Amino acid sequence: MKKLLLGDEAIAQGALDAGLSGVYAYPGTPSTEITEYIQDSPLAKERNVHSRWSTNEKTAMEAALGMSYMGKRALVCMKHVGLNVCADPFVNSAMTGTNGGIIVLVADDPSMHSSQDEQDSRFYGKFAMIPTLEPSSQQEAYDMMAFAYDLSERIQLPVLMRVTTRMAHSRAVVEISDTPRLQNELNYNAKAANWVLLPANARRRNVVVTEQQAELEQMAVESQYNKYVDGKDHSLGIIASGIGFNYVMESYKDEPCPYPVLKVSQYPLPKALVRRMTEECDSVLVVEEGQPFIEDMLRGVMPGNAEVKGRLTGELPRTGELNPDLVRRALGLPVAENYAACDDVAPRPPMLCQGCGHRDVYAALNEVLREYENARVFGDIGCYTLGFLPPFRAIHSCVDMGASITMAKGAADAGQWPAVAIIGDSTFTHSGMTGLLDAINENADITVIISDNLTTAMTGGQDSAGTNKFEAICRGLGLSDDHLHVVVPLAKNMPEITQLLRDEINYHGTSVIIPRRECMQTLQRHLKQKRAKK
Repeated sequence: MKKLLLGDEAIAQGALDAGLSGVYAYPGTPSTEITEYIQDSPLAKERNVHSRWSTNEKTAMEAALGMSYMGKRALVCMKHVGLNVCADPFVNSAMTGTNGGIIVLVADDPSMHSSQDEQDSRFYGKFAMIPTLEPSSQQEAYDMMAFAYDLSERIQLPVLMRVTTRMAHSRAVVEISDTPRLQNELNYNAKAANWVLLPANARRRNVVVTEQQAELEQMAVESQYNKYVDGKDHSLGIIASGIGFNYVMESYKDEPCPYPVLKVSQYPLPKALVRRMTEECDSVLVVEEGQPFIEDMLRGVMPGNAEVKGRLTGELPRTGELNPDLVRRALGLPVAENYAACDDVAPRPPMLCQGCGHRDVYAALNEVLREYENARVFGDIGCYTLGFLPPFRAIHSCVDMGASITMAKGAADAGQWPAVAIIGDSTFTHSGMTGLLDAINENADITVIISDNLTTAMTGGQDSAGTNKFEAICRGLGLSDDHLHVVVPLAKNMPEITQLLRDEINYHGTSVIIPRRECMQTLQRHLKQKRAKK
């Protein structure tokens, strides 16, 4: 059977067809569509595949490990910065090992289309000493899922699969199986002592995992996803990984590539294949999406005097994502006109939707903070980060998920007043609650605004873990009802909201204000769904 699928959708379908029992994820572009595809899949519903959103990436990774320990196949999905959030269980999962197969799918975002940095997740795979896969096409992304689950169960380690934005969000025809694999049965025969990382167990497992590295590298050398294609002209060799391989092949679509090409889609780096190329070629061009991961390692594994070219030497740009033009230029080929940028299209800066409740929150906040000298507003990750831009220019920081409250507390500890934190509902439950607990425990002199639009709006309107629970959460953390307020952010309520902000800023302790109004985008969808039912 053939389907036209996004890379994300191919991954999701591949997981389902490989016998998936549960997907655990926090929404983050460009990975979100994987979980959404599984949530809408008839096969997933029929098989009762778990697909509810997790509170954050750490809880997702830990829940997936729990499913794996019971012998079932689990998938964890996130964007690259989410891997930082779950680094503790991710790295330790190599020490515990697995029972049922587990794939950690990470979608990197070169050029930072919707991200804070250009982090390359392949470094995490190397650091954790686990195999890493990097598909070069949607078909390969689909096929790799079954391969990765089998590999994970064979070596009893998690497998990291890394894709990038163009792979995740571009479409291609994919040949899928007509006979999905059944889910694993519960399995109690695994060595559960491995899962208890007391020092004695961890030291033993560390030796096992370290000794596995030679086997994993040999697997990469022999992998169906790594291939060496010889060429007539050995003045140059090309090492291409992931979608970079597609760009190289596209540059020679009308004729065979004259140079030897090593395609790398399974790591650890297949050093034997690399050495063959560096022994046979005068120079080597490394075409990889993201950071110079392979290029950096190449200098440590190649013999002879072959010259290495790539991002570090300027043939390809040091930052940003690749495209066919950049690859053709690095190969000394003319640039295709159809990829040239169009000067007729003017960029449009992002902005908060008209009617968005965040707009009223920022309008009130700006009105009040004009009355205070050197006020500081610590922002967070979400739609409301756009409050940094005109016309509001209302926030002074945005670093990572959940940082607003703890940064406001740190500023207050330094003597800053007023210190205001603004955080969204989904981000608050993701990683803001612990910061609020710190603030409450010390009665820090901060005002926290939890701007609640009843959804995870920035990534498309997924469910938010804390909807209708925020007051209870704040009380449970120890916040006094006297300094916990809920308001409706509308223009007609502006006098009430501004006065409340003044009162709580002037209260020298921790207070929380929750402006609550549904996101305009999800509201419109809900209204449309109601009309369709009539």
